[in-house]
Amino acid sequence: MPLHRRHCLTGGGALLAGAVLGQGAAAATALYRRGNDADPETLDPHRSSTVAEAHILRDLFDGLLTYDNYGAIVPGAATRWSVSPDGLTYTFILREDGRWSNGDAVTAGDFVFALRRIMAPATAAKYAEVLAPIRNAGAVNDGSAPPEALGVGAPDERTLVVTLERPTPYVLELLTHQTALPVHPPSVLRFGDAFTKPGNLVSNGAYRLSEVVPNDRITLVRNPHHHAAATVAIPAVAFVPTPDLASAVRRYAAGEIDSLADLPGDQIASLERRFGNQVVLGPALGLYALAFNGRKAPFDDVRVRRALSLVIDREFLSEVVWGRTMAPAYSLCPPGLDNARPPPQLPGRDALPIDREDEARALLAGAGFGPERPLRVEYRFNTTDNNRNTAIAIADMWRAIGVETRFVYTDAKTHFAHLRDGGDFDVARMSWIADYSDPQNFLFLLQADNLGFNCGRYANPAFDDLMRQAAAERDLARRAEILVRAEAILLDELPWIPVMHTRAKALISPRLSGHHPNLRNVAPTRFLTLKA
Repeated sequence: MPLHRRHCLTGGGALLAGAVLGQGAAAATALYRRGNDADPETLDPHRSSTVAEAHILRDLFDGLLTYDNYGAIVPGAATRWSVSPDGLTYTFILREDGRWSNGDAVTAGDFVFALRRIMAPATAAKYAEVLAPIRNAGAVNDGSAPPEALGVGAPDERTLVVTLERPTPYVLELLTHQTALPVHPPSVLRFGDAFTKPGNLVSNGAYRLSEVVPNDRITLVRNPHHHAAATVAIPAVAFVPTPDLASAVRRYAAGEIDSLADLPGDQIASLERRFGNQVVLGPALGLYALAFNGRKAPFDDVRVRRALSLVIDREFLSEVVWGRTMAPAYSLCPPGLDNARPPPQLPGRDALPIDREDEARALLAGAGFGPERPLRVEYRFNTTDNNRNTAIAIADMWRAIGVETRFVYTDAKTHFAHLRDGGDFDVARMSWIADYSDPQNFLFLLQADNLGFNCGRYANPAFDDLMRQAAAERDLARRAEILVRAEAILLDELPWIPVMHTRAKALISPRLSGHHPNLRNVAPTRFLTLKA
């Protein structure tokens, strides 16, 4: 869809970018056209779950804490906080000048409303598990306790008290996450699920929602009521979905997009020759994996899962298919996490390829598959150039041991919604970018009760028990050891095959400044500037 297309919208909060920015060349240079992985499934913070949504929500809303453009935690709606000696109670003082985009004051009660809302069963938040450390969060979420039992309170309009079940070393990072963002209670109560529409959405971040054109752009304009509005240099930002990365690069080269958050991995060398230091590679904390549907044969057989994992050439994928923008993964947890020991490694990683193929064939034969009865696999993925090339390469590797693969591919929104909602699949591409730098944020994905992300419905009581032990352990060294043992179970049973660990890769226009590669891969628009 053409980048210039506009829809006429009504409502007090819906202003067209052209009307805000003026006309002609001045309007064109004032709009930051920001490539984003995909169209969001939702702009409701409590129903969101993807990185593409997080980028937009980070501009629309301020949590208690937030990130700057270096990936550092900085004050958001709260200006300061304190922690009780036992590590269980956090007291946040909200800023006096905090305002919603309609001018209403941001209060501690707004955060109480929001946190109760995400944990309420009726919200059906697929990501509520992130806030599990808050006292009684699990009981509220499963309906066995009322929302008022949640460990959050507002003794006055500017004081929010959050009480935890147990000390949690990464809780401040949790509170930067989209699940902990506030929502404007009167808007939610008035409009219900439609509170996220242009004209209805009231936000407290540096930007407010202007327009939504599906599959084309989501435009935000500067929120004049934000406490830092005077320092926000970019008056409007359009988030442009870019699932077709080759097409996105062409649009970038034509000056139609100012930055891209992902690049075709097999073109990195040519992109570097073409664009020089506009290609920005950086660190990241993420996982590219293949999930098995453990609810159906033969993928409930660990021999099949091990065979398919053994013959994946992770070095080829990361170096050739992804152009060194990914790293081979032999563990679920990437190296470099806080509060962690070096993760365990997949068995057989150092074996010769021919020996891995022989072992894989033997495992398949033991599971009843061979030349007379080949294993047939349906491989599901969301469509990007990188994902398509990865799927083709992996299918070729599986073909070497007699596996027949067919592909099912959709846009990202449909793909992840299908998996989260319990849809059928054999093997599915999964990705995860850490919400906080801790092994728990990768391992919790496969807990039996995490129905939002454990799409194959893996369940192992020993693994779940270790995760509970780790959650209760206050000694960080002992906790790290417990988590290593938990990951070892996953690497032995392989409900997910770790394939690659992510690295950030972007194209950044010389017009744009303030972008700094960081482990969190965050760059809030309020910290950036755009030259004419």
